Amino acid sequence: MIREIREPLLFEISAEGKGCSYLAPLDVPESAETLSGVALRETIEGFPEVSETEVTRHFTRLSQKNYCVDMGIYPLGSCTMKYNPKINEKLSSLPAFTESHPQAPEEDIQGNLEVLKLTEKLLSEITGMDAFSLQPAAGAHGELAGMMLIRALLEDRGDPRKFVLIPDSAHGTNPSSAHICGYTVKEIKSNAAGMIDLGNLAEAMSDEVAALMVTNPNTLGVFESEILEATRIVHDKGGLVYMDGANMNALTGIVRPGDMGVDVLHLNLHKTFSTPHGGGGPGSGPVGVKKILEPYLPVPVVVEKEGRFAIDTDRPKSIGRMRSFFANYLVVVRALCYILSLGPRGMREIAETAVLNANYIRKSLEGLYHLKYDAPTLHECVFSDKRQKEHGVSNLDIAKRLIDTGVHPPTMSFPLIVHGALMIEPTETESRRDLDLFIEAMVKIAGEAEKDPEVLRSAPHITYVRRLDETGAARNPVLRWEKNP
Repeated sequence: MIREIREPLLFEISAEGKGCSYLAPLDVPESAETLSGVALRETIEGFPEVSETEVTRHFTRLSQKNYCVDMGIYPLGSCTMKYNPKINEKLSSLPAFTESHPQAPEEDIQGNLEVLKLTEKLLSEITGMDAFSLQPAAGAHGELAGMMLIRALLEDRGDPRKFVLIPDSAHGTNPSSAHICGYTVKEIKSNAAGMIDLGNLAEAMSDEVAALMVTNPNTLGVFESEILEATRIVHDKGGLVYMDGANMNALTGIVRPGDMGVDVLHLNLHKTFSTPHGGGGPGSGPVGVKKILEPYLPVPVVVEKEGRFAIDTDRPKSIGRMRSFFANYLVVVRALCYILSLGPRGMREIAETAVLNANYIRKSLEGLYHLKYDAPTLHECVFSDKRQKEHGVSNLDIAKRLIDTGVHPPTMSFPLIVHGALMIEPTETESRRDLDLFIEAMVKIAGEAEKDPEVLRSAPHITYVRRLDETGAARNPVLRWEKNP
C-alpha cells in the first residue's frame, strides 16, 4: 500500500507555524556572542515548516521505497553486492577505532597501527604478494596507484615506455587509469572462449609496452587459465603485469595472483571483504606488489620493529600520498574483522559458494537466455537479450520487468563485447531459496517476452515512477526543488 501513496515533498506539506521545537522560551537574556554571531541566521528563505511527526514519517516512507542488499538479492555483475555481516559494523564502531585521532603520537595508537599492519600481512598471504598499501580509497584509485607504481619503477630504470595493453574483457576503468598515467592504451581481443588471445598479445607485446592490465576472472566470469603464459610473454619483453583484483571473490583461498606472475594488483575491500558497497562509499582499494615495486609504495608506511609500530614517511622513491592520513581506516577494520572471523577455510568457502551459486543460476537459465561464450564461468555469468530481441524485447525491458517481481536487476550492457548483456553475480551470501526466487522471475519473464512482450516494454508497473526518460535525466538533471521553476 505504501508504494501506491504519492510521497509529497516536505515543501509541499509545509505550513506556516509548524515546527519541531519543544523548548520553552528562554527565561534568561539571549546572548549575542554565541558563535560570535558568525553562524547565526534569523531565517532561511523557503525552508519548509513541518512537524516532527511529518518529518519522521516522510523519511521513513522514502526509506521503504529504496532497495538494498539487506532486502533481497542484488545480482549486479562485477559489483559483488554481498550481504555484510553486522558483526563487522559493530566491531568497527568501537570507540577505540572511531575516536582515535589520526594525528595522535605513535605511542598512543599502537593498536590502531597494528590493525593496519596485520591487515597488510593477511592480504599479502591471501594474494601471494610481498607488500601492501592500504592508501587508495576505491577500486579505480587502486588502479591509478598501481599504474603510478609501474611508471615510477620503469622511469627509475630509465625505461618509461609508451603503451599499456588491456584485454577487451577487462573492467572499464582500466583504460582511464592507464591514460591518466600518460600511457597509450592498446586493446587485446578475446578469443572464442572469452579469454585473452595469446597470439594477439604476443604480437602486440614489444619493448615499448609498460604493462598488461588483466582482470582475472574477467568480466565474463571466465578464469584466464592461460595467465602463466600471458605473464611470461609480458615479462620476456621487460613489461609488468597489473591485475584488477575486483573479482577476487571468485579466487580467495583457492589461487593467488602472486603465483600467476602478477607484479601489482588492487583489491576492492568494499566488494570481496564485506563493507557496504555503493552509495558513494567509503570504499577501499589497497594495492599489493612484488618486492621490485615495494620501494615505490605510497606513504605513510607502517613498519614493525620488535613488536612496536611506527609510521615511516621517509621513503625517497615513494609515489607520495594517495590519501590523507591512513585513508578509509574503518573500512580496513571491517575487512580485518571479516578475514579473522572466517579464517582460511571460510575464505575458501566464499569463493566456492560464490562460484556454485553463479553456476546454479547459469544452468537454470541456459536455453531461455542466449549465452555468447559457453566457456566455464566462475562467480558471474553473462547472458544477452538475443533471443528476446526476436520478440522486440531488450535487456532494458527485462531489467525493468524484474523490478515488478521485487528483485534488483543485474548489470546491463556490460561487458561491451556482449551486445545486450545481462551480467549476473549472485555472490555466496544468497540462499538456495533466494536463488530460486530470482530464477523463477527470470523464467517467467522469458515466457512473457514470447507471449506478451508489451508487458515487458511497459514495465515497471508497480513503482511510483514508471519508465524514466534516462537520457533526459542524465543530460538535464533537476537537482533541487524550486517553488516556481
